[in-house]
Amino acid sequence: MPTRVHEFDWPDRVVVGTIGLPGARTFYLQVRAGTQVVSIALEKQQSALLAEKIDEILDELFTLDGNPFSVPTGTPIELVDNDQLDVVQEQFRTGTMGLGWDPTTAQVVIEARPIAEVDAGDGGEWLQEDSADESEMLRVRIPVGTARAFARRTREIVGAGRPMCPLCGYPIDADGHTCTLPEA
Repeated sequence: MPTRVHEFDWPDRVVVGTIGLPGARTFYLQVRAGTQVVSIALEKQQSALLAEKIDEILDELFTLDGNPFSVPTGTPIELVDNDQLDVVQEQFRTGTMGLGWDPTTAQVVIEARPIAEVDAGDGGEWLQEDSADESEMLRVRIPVGTARAFARRTREIVGAGRPMCPLCGYPIDADGHTCTLPEA
């Protein structure tokens, strides 16, 4: 089956956002170009790692002699996006992600593929496994300034979850917290 690629070369908007309350949030990578909007679900850890790796790529490019790709050290103020997600219609839940650099266009490239559900056998059970030959994928190319703004917003969204207990270090739930101190 041919792969349906949702491709965005110069999107109007690319952000990570959430729906739900801390502790029960669903993370989405949302891309918009004109009237086309694609939203894919991510795990919190995938979101955090994506932001970290984008910053690593940009930091490395910044150190190149003469900064030939004009990589900003911080987030350009005109690219800050603190708006809510557009209406979310989940395209797929992300299984595998890839991150790269296209020097011909000076853009960071993000690719995401869905989790594949595989029949585990005659027990009627289904397993989820990452698969590179899925029927859909998302490919987004973003310039360096937008990539820096994307990484910053993503780190802020990830960090806006439940507060950590100062005693045990575990997240505090909105409906209460039983602190389990480590034994001495």
